[in-house]
Amino acid sequence: MMGAIDELTTASTLAPARIDAFVAGREFPIVEGRRVTFVWRGPATAVRLRHWIFGLASSQTLIRLGEEFWYLIVDLPERSRIEYKFEVEVDGDRRLLMDPLNPRIARDPFGANSVCHGAGYETPLWALPDSEARPGTIDALTVDSATFGRQAEVRLYMPARFRRNRRYPLLVVHDGDDFLRFAALGTVLDNLIHRLELAPMIVAFTQSPDRLREYAADERHPTFLADELLPRLEEKFPLVAGADARGLVGASLGAVAALHAAWVRPKCFGRLFLASGSFAFSDIGEQQRGPIFDPVATFVNRFREQPGRPVERLFLTCGVFESLIYENRSMVPVIQSTGIEVRYEEARDGHNWENWRDRLRDGLSWLFPGPLWMIYE
Repeated sequence: MMGAIDELTTASTLAPARIDAFVAGREFPIVEGRRVTFVWRGPATAVRLRHWIFGLASSQTLIRLGEEFWYLIVDLPERSRIEYKFEVEVDGDRRLLMDPLNPRIARDPFGANSVCHGAGYETPLWALPDSEARPGTIDALTVDSATFGRQAEVRLYMPARFRRNRRYPLLVVHDGDDFLRFAALGTVLDNLIHRLELAPMIVAFTQSPDRLREYAADERHPTFLADELLPRLEEKFPLVAGADARGLVGASLGAVAALHAAWVRPKCFGRLFLASGSFAFSDIGEQQRGPIFDPVATFVNRFREQPGRPVERLFLTCGVFESLIYENRSMVPVIQSTGIEVRYEEARDGHNWENWRDRLRDGLSWLFPGPLWMIYE
C-alpha cells in the first residue's frame, strides 16, 4: 500500500518546491494506520529518532532524501502514544531537538518532548478544561514534620461546592506538584466530579525534596503520612472516617512510596492508585536497577513473600512501552492472591506524565465512584 512519503521516494527529482508542496498542509509525523513517518527537514550530517519505547532500539537513523530532507517509517500499533526527539548531527556536533514540524508537546520536570499520536489515540476530553465544570480551589498548608525535621508544604484541593457540614473522602498524591502541572490532575478532578463520575473529595498534594531517598521504601515516610499529615488534615477538614475513605496515589517511585506506606500502616489507607511502579525485585541474585533501588528491592521482595492485605481496592497501571512492564505485571497475581480487589490496566505508552494522566479517570472513578458509577456498578 502506497503511503504519503512514496510521492517523494519515487520522484525522479526533488526540487525544494516539490518538498515545500509535500510539507504544506500536512500533520507530522504522518500517521497512516500502523505506518508512521517521521520527517526532519534541514541541513545535517545525520539525523536519528530518539524515542522511549522499551524493546526497540532507542536511536534509529533517518534516511536521507535529497539535500535537506530526512525520513523514517516506523510500525506503531494503533492507539499508541510516544514521546520523542530528533538527534541532529552536523559535522560531529550532536543536539537533541524537538520536531519543528510537530506542534504537539509534552512537558515533564526535565523539559519537554515532541509527541506522536498513533492512529486512534485521542487526548481524553475529560483531561481538558471544561467551561461547564466548576473549578475547585487549591490552597497551601504547612505541616511541621518532626519525622523529616522540616516543614512539609502541602497543596490542598477543595472541590467546588465544598461545605463544612458534609464529610469528604481523602486522597493523598505523591509528587503532587508534578501531577498538577504535568498530568492536569486539578482539571481532571474538576471534570470528573462535575460529571458525577468521581465522588467530591479533598486531595492533598505532597512533594518530597529528596524523593529518591524518601520514596524508596524509607521507613520515615509512612510515619509522616499516618502520624503527622493525616491527623493535621483530620483536625482541619471534615473527612469521612475510616481507611476505606482514604487513598494514596503514586507514579514511578511514588507508587513504591504509596504501596510501602499502606503495607507498613495497613489501617490508615484503604485504596491505592499505582502507576508504573518502580517495583524492583529479585527472584534470584541481585536487583539490576542500581544502588538507589536496593531498599526498594528489599521491600518488594518482602511484600511478594508476605503481602498481607494492606488495602481493599488497588488500581495498577503501566505502559507496555516501559522497561517496568515486567515488574508491574508480576505484581498483579501477588496482589490478587491476598483477596484485594484489583484492577490492572496497560496502555500503549511510556513512562511519562500524560500516560498517567490518561489512566486517572478509570482508576479514580473505580476507587472513589461518584453517583453516576455507583448507580451502574
